[in-house]
Amino acid sequence: MASTPAVSDQDSLAADVRAIFDELARQLPHDQRAYSGECHPAIDVRENDAAVQVIVDVAGVPPTALRVRFRAGVLLVAGEKAPPADNGHHSFHLVERAFGRFARAVRLAGAFDVTACRATLRDGELTIILPKRTERRGQAHDIAITVPGADIRT
Repeated sequence: MASTPAVSDQDSLAADVRAIFDELARQLPHDQRAYSGECHPAIDVRENDAAVQVIVDVAGVPPTALRVRFRAGVLLVAGEKAPPADNGHHSFHLVERAFGRFARAVRLAGAFDVTACRATLRDGELTIILPKRTERRGQAHDIAITVPGADIRT
């Protein structure tokens, strides 16, 4: 179900990522900016009969530093995770947490009701729900026949 976006979509995806990073640069307060580094939050994609659910680990990222966009079958989650404020001199014994800008793209197959999509941030997880539209391909549909100039419909 999930895969990397196709080459033909890469230009628009790259433009979306640049636009989001530019917007974040203009809108985020100084202490929420990630001026260097790159992080790669983990993603789970799961599906049931009603929807596709995408869960992204974004612990420490405020909602103002996150953007979610869906275009041409690709879900884009982008943002910035700022490092904690430096409050003096200290030594590190272990450093594993990543900070910086991130953009994760997931190609999703199927038809979705994009007007009903929603994203919720809770306990460091961003959960995006994309409700499915009813699949209509392969189903029979009766089409009424109208005769111009007559009140006959079949």
